[in-house]
Amino acid sequence: MAIAVPTVERSGDQKHSTTSTQRLIGCLLSLVVPTALWFAPLSLGATATHALAISSFMIIAWITEAFPYALTGLIGCFLFWELKVVRFETAFSGFVDQTPWFLFCVSLIGMMATKSGIARRLAYLVMRRVGTSYSRLLLGIILSSFLLTFLVPSGIACVIIMAAVALGLMEVFELGPGSNIGRGIFVTLTYTAGMFDKIVMAGAASLLGRGLIQKAANIEIYWSLWLLAFFPVAVVVILFMWRLVVWLYPPEKETLEGGAAFLDRELEKMGPWTRTEKKALVLLLIAIALWSTDLLHHISPAVIGIAVGLVAAIPQLGILNEEDLKRINYLTVFFVAAAISMGQVLTETKALDAMTAAMLGWMRPFLNHGYEVALVPYWTAFLYHIFLGSELSMLATSLPALMNFAKLNGLSALPIGLVWAFAGGGKIFVYQSAVLVAGYSYGYFEARDLFRVGLCLTIVESLVLLILVPFYWPLIGIR
Repeated sequence: MAIAVPTVERSGDQKHSTTSTQRLIGCLLSLVVPTALWFAPLSLGATATHALAISSFMIIAWITEAFPYALTGLIGCFLFWELKVVRFETAFSGFVDQTPWFLFCVSLIGMMATKSGIARRLAYLVMRRVGTSYSRLLLGIILSSFLLTFLVPSGIACVIIMAAVALGLMEVFELGPGSNIGRGIFVTLTYTAGMFDKIVMAGAASLLGRGLIQKAANIEIYWSLWLLAFFPVAVVVILFMWRLVVWLYPPEKETLEGGAAFLDRELEKMGPWTRTEKKALVLLLIAIALWSTDLLHHISPAVIGIAVGLVAAIPQLGILNEEDLKRINYLTVFFVAAAISMGQVLTETKALDAMTAAMLGWMRPFLNHGYEVALVPYWTAFLYHIFLGSELSMLATSLPALMNFAKLNGLSALPIGLVWAFAGGGKIFVYQSAVLVAGYSYGYFEARDLFRVGLCLTIVESLVLLILVPFYWPLIGIR
């Protein structure tokens, strides 16, 4: 993804490379397993069995990344329809759901923030205000990353924006890869970019999670409610990560000269606020203001995002143009729509009941209290994510079954779903996210650095949820 526009070659977290052996195994399994299930003498009935067979193709192909995510999803939807498992309207129902189009227009908003330059200006201003000592720089990077999440709903774009700032500082400080300062700064900007878009409803993973939960629980999940639910986690994580990285990577130099001058020079190069930046700022403030108050006016966050994104794309406004629209990553939109379609097909054909019993039946005795709801889904999703790697495939292949499991067992779907979706932010290996791969590619930190920081933050997030879920969430209506 470039600074100006959020484009990625592969949808979601598919940016990390996969071996030819993994693809070959994935291709074989995605053909053999569905074929065996299609003709298996299961007691589910023909329609449910066939729906399960096609879904197994989609799930296996997503897990092994045998084919591009969007292509897998489209093939699955086509097979649901062509093989007469369900009607066309059900097979492609995710394409008329609000979630993929919410994601599309949020991508437009992110493109507007990056193209106008307002995102980069904000990063420079925040870091200049916080200070340029090593400790203050780390805090400035964390705060900038958090604020950028509201403007640029893409972890990869946030990494690139913050990395451009960090590389300039490394040159001024005359430090390179392997230095403690470089490792601390780059592991910080990388990990926070992939974590904050779970705290704020931004990026494909959180929007997909919201869409799947909302579809299954039949409840509107507002942008402000999501932020209220996880904002205490953000406060703790910001402070904890700041002190953790300072402790793990003490600076080689006590004083870092030239940092303030560099930030001042970059701001001077940008010049005064341009008309495009001012237009973008107005639209962003309108979107954030409406999202923040959606519990009061009850306008769906998807409606707000779609409206603001489309306004930004009007050529006469002078922010985005036709070329910008061509650079949007539509494959992610198609993948999200296909994932929601699969969940709807499984629900309508009753095949989801069989999946639920097989995958999640063991969890029922461990979800009797609030603290168990905070712990069991979180660590189950964390482990599941390790084996799947991709956040999007983790959510697409598990959330429909999880929501059905909650419904069948008389459990509250909303808190369980929120914990599960948020657990996607806990990562300890580079392959688990395209955002981590993007940050790792700069060469300033090693895999073990990410493992140490990621494991510590994952544990801290779990401990915070242990308090929030049973005590705080009921106060804001999440029961």
